[in-house]
Amino acid sequence: MDLRDIYAALRTRWWLPVLGLIVASSAALGLSLAQTPLYTASTQLFVSTTEQTSTSDVLQGSQFSEQRVTSYARLITGQEIASRLIDHLELRLSAEELSKELSATAVQNTVLIDVTVTDPSPRQAQRIAAALGSEFTDFAAQLERSDANGVSPVKVTVTQRPSVPSEPSSPKSVRNSILGGIVGLLVGAGLAVARARLDRSVKDSDVATELANAPVIGTILRDEALLRRHTIDRGTASRTAEDYRQLRTNLQFLNVDQPPKVIMVSSAVPSEGKTTVVVNLALALADAGRKVVIVESDLRRPKVSRYLGIVGEVGLTNILAGTANIDEVLQSYREGMAVIASGPTPPNPGELLGSSAMTALLEKLRTEYDFILVDAPPLLPVADASTLAPAMDGVLLSIRYGHTQKDQLRQAAATLEGVKAKLLGVILNIVPPKAEGASAYGYGYGYGYDGKHSQLGPPTADRR
Repeated sequence: MDLRDIYAALRTRWWLPVLGLIVASSAALGLSLAQTPLYTASTQLFVSTTEQTSTSDVLQGSQFSEQRVTSYARLITGQEIASRLIDHLELRLSAEELSKELSATAVQNTVLIDVTVTDPSPRQAQRIAAALGSEFTDFAAQLERSDANGVSPVKVTVTQRPSVPSEPSSPKSVRNSILGGIVGLLVGAGLAVARARLDRSVKDSDVATELANAPVIGTILRDEALLRRHTIDRGTASRTAEDYRQLRTNLQFLNVDQPPKVIMVSSAVPSEGKTTVVVNLALALADAGRKVVIVESDLRRPKVSRYLGIVGEVGLTNILAGTANIDEVLQSYREGMAVIASGPTPPNPGELLGSSAMTALLEKLRTEYDFILVDAPPLLPVADASTLAPAMDGVLLSIRYGHTQKDQLRQAAATLEGVKAKLLGVILNIVPPKAEGASAYGYGYGYGYDGKHSQLGPPTADRR
């Protein structure tokens, strides 16, 4: 996964890092506010020797003191000093509890000991720290005396008196919230990238081309209005209308010497927008002055007649069964565009579509129309489309952005190859306007992603 893929994953799933940021920072802040504030008072002790009569004595005394400070730091946090402090201050704590509030650090290469006391009460933290200085001074002197009446060779002096802390040392709510937010942001970004890596759907035209071994000849952006009414408003300069004009142009130039006339439009699985492609491609071709007929060959779940608001009870199955001829079921939708609806649902759709009657029908239509668009069932669930495909000049596969799986597209292309059908190209359908690379499909020339009209109007070549 390169940087471009990571950027695309974060751009598509930007809400995951944002959600992680909000949740983690809020959780860290909540936990911080739920904790009891603790205050820290500090003091500092200086360790020296008492007998220093010469330079060598001073040097030896300094080395002796440095050796002592490490041991003294351990003693300060021990339970003996804690017990002395409890007795001195009459604290309601056990020696074990108090020792946990004490911390002592021997400053490296010095004879200094930094001591801190952390307590829920700022005043008590200061009192304990102040008492610790005097208590430990006496305790160290007792330890270092050679006998009961002797003088200690070591002297402990308080060099920094503790003050009452004005602000709690913990929890640091702002810092914790910031750190929590950073962690949440990183976790959310990681989830976004992980989901992108695990996502097996087709979202890139180059990937689609590689999987299908055929070019992507059209990209149709998602249009909420089109999803509702299924036909484009051809009199506007909406992005979707222009996408279908571009698809029409690309289709006409697939093979200049022998342009395909009988074209089957299918998909790998249902709900890929193939019927909407058939209807609107036919409208775009008719707008360009081409004579087009749609043959509704999805006999199991016909949608063309419903999308166009025409009669679907009579049509293709009647012709193939020999109970009607073309003229009796052919319906004119608009100038230059006609439709043969599916007709009654037969018990054997595959056999009808692969019959000689279907081949004869297509040959007759070929002589009367510039384009015959065949709306076929999906390739993978049933064999109807693969039975029909060999009789076509070519097949267009509609794949839905983020829905069609890579394996499904590969298998659909292999199915067509297995029956010796020609795959003309792939249509990347229902692409979100904010998807990576969506702006490049239309080059941003006068078309809003929301489908609103441009001030430029339709391209001059399509104005009629």
